[in-house]
Amino acid sequence: MRYFLDKIEQISSIEESVEFLFAELSREPEGVKKALDLAIKAHKGQTRKSGEPYVVHPIFVAALTANISNDETMVQAALLHDVVEDTPYGIDLIATQFGEDVAHLVEGLTKIVAIRDERLASSDSNEKLISSALSFRKMLIASIKDVRVLVIKLCDRLHNMITIDVLSPHKQKRIAEETLVVYAPIAHRLGISKLKKSLEDLSFAIIYPEDFAQIDSYLQVQSQHLQIKLNSFISKVENIIIKEGFDIDDVEIIGRVKHHYSVYLKMHRKGIGIDEVLDLLAIRIILKEPIDCYRVLGLMHLEFTPLIARFKDYIALPKENGYQTIHTTLFDEDGIVEVQIRTSQMHQLAEYGIAAHWKYKEGVSGVKLSWLEGLEYQNESVEEFYELAKGDLFSEDISVFSPKGDYFTLPKGSVAIDFAYIIHSEIGAKASGVLINKEEASLLAPLKNGDIVKILTDKEPSFHCSWIDTAKTSRAKDGIRSRCKARLKENNQRTAKAILSTIFDTPISFLDQVLDSLQLQESIYRAATQLDYLKDTISKVANYIGAREVRSWELFRKGYKKPLLKSMEHFTFYANKPIASIEFDYCCHPKTNDEIVAFYEKEKAIIHHKLCKKAYAKMLENTPMVYVQWRYEKASRYRLIISLQNQKGVLADLLTKLSKMGLNVMSIELGIKYSDTAEYCQIEVESMESKKSLLESKLAKFFKVVEIVSLDDAYNK
Repeated sequence: MRYFLDKIEQISSIEESVEFLFAELSREPEGVKKALDLAIKAHKGQTRKSGEPYVVHPIFVAALTANISNDETMVQAALLHDVVEDTPYGIDLIATQFGEDVAHLVEGLTKIVAIRDERLASSDSNEKLISSALSFRKMLIASIKDVRVLVIKLCDRLHNMITIDVLSPHKQKRIAEETLVVYAPIAHRLGISKLKKSLEDLSFAIIYPEDFAQIDSYLQVQSQHLQIKLNSFISKVENIIIKEGFDIDDVEIIGRVKHHYSVYLKMHRKGIGIDEVLDLLAIRIILKEPIDCYRVLGLMHLEFTPLIARFKDYIALPKENGYQTIHTTLFDEDGIVEVQIRTSQMHQLAEYGIAAHWKYKEGVSGVKLSWLEGLEYQNESVEEFYELAKGDLFSEDISVFSPKGDYFTLPKGSVAIDFAYIIHSEIGAKASGVLINKEEASLLAPLKNGDIVKILTDKEPSFHCSWIDTAKTSRAKDGIRSRCKARLKENNQRTAKAILSTIFDTPISFLDQVLDSLQLQESIYRAATQLDYLKDTISKVANYIGAREVRSWELFRKGYKKPLLKSMEHFTFYANKPIASIEFDYCCHPKTNDEIVAFYEKEKAIIHHKLCKKAYAKMLENTPMVYVQWRYEKASRYRLIISLQNQKGVLADLLTKLSKMGLNVMSIELGIKYSDTAEYCQIEVESMESKKSLLESKLAKFFKVVEIVSLDDAYNK
């Protein structure tokens, strides 16, 4: 691919680009020639910022598409992808001249432009890109039903990245960030590794030029040494395979040094320098039949010591996008080498992903994109772009099993609640416990490759809203978020009415009539948490009743007392009833700053967590309630795991910076030494920052944060 991209950079004329396109196709199909003629005609007089004719861009996009897919319909659509958007020619003309299939693809590509304009922050704005980019990617995947549209769009973005140097530095960075957030992950999920790696490296060079230059310089200086090591290892592998009786013509061994962005992620994931990255080298052994892959695997493990924790068999358990390869990592006398073993057919799918269906077959129909719905960052609430890059955005998947032997693919780092939602949203909602390998565990327990997982359920749903920070998959996050949001709003609505009912000593049925008349039904939920809104509502309800129920209201007012604020122990109440004592029920154990409610029984305020099942049952029974809030703000507690360079004074510097950030260190423990220059440090801190994501983004400016866990979860067991 690098040679291919270098060639594109050297061409700027229409004639040369056309010659390049047909060289990729190895012939000149009539449909492609016709589309080329229309593209040249439609874009006549238009130029790019570089000054070259605009039509050179769609011609190169078509050439990239041909290299990836070799499907003539897709090549025609690539040639015409900007015609409807940028010229007077409409989609009806394309449908008439080229058929509905080409028009369908062009329309899909035009739609992406509209979604991008709607969802993505402008490159001229100062708005953080990450939130709008994630929204854009989600809409993109949900809206584009034909996978061919995404393949062409990836080729379009790749050519834009190759020619990005004519733009201002600010716009270059915005486009590069968008590429890394939106397009490279889609290429990854589609399985098109050629595009993914190119998009990542081109983006990386623009976003982090100093880091890119450091890695590039190291790889160039070490190039000869690395190539000698690679050649030596390949020679050993060849000799072993031939000795076993394989025909050398039936075996292909490809060696490579890992690409820049991959190396960067390894460095930041482990908190190490580039000279400490042990597995810079990788080889692929390509064979004829699947059974040969297992024969060669056996030879490799007998001859070299395998790093068994990194062994993955994606032939027996393919990834959702169809990817099949055996991954193993071997210790050689000169270092560590990653080895991938696959058949030639598997190799084509690994390189070209879903596009291999068009490149190597007559075509394919009914390709499903449902598995793309899981496309999600490991932490989507991160605001600093560095936080996205420091972890492996789409690290290796894991496969876990149901007790019946069905296997499910999840992102690395997933927990049991993710598995529950993958099975079904109702299973996730009603999950009460889990058995992992027949042993009872927490629903927040991390899953490992090969685990057998059984989810235990209750009849009624549970609400564990703080789990959204721990869940990894979008399906679990969305399920938890949407259900908690709906239940909290319902509970606030019921609580607000119960508080008003208690204050006015009137049935909720009568109160509902008053709220309907005052048009407050839609907003009454706010009275459960906003004291000023509650006071305003009390005034409106009192005035309404007084105006319409003059006689009975006058009688009522004789015994009516205005609600007052009253502080007791850790709580502040707003009520017009005497509160003699406070009790906690034994069902939910709310912690400081959890969302709470207070039921009123015989001059006692009984505190529950707002999402407690028993509290919900009491709300349904219209049990009297009073307004309650925590009296004091309490610092939130977090456990941090930070990677530190093993050098003099680094621990003192860490504690000083934590103190300046207003963090109170409760405990500190130096972890297991990872290498000669890095080690992990586990710290428990208190912070007035209640949002984990905001604290994480602040810490990331100074430290390499491996993990941050909130210790304030009321439902963490």
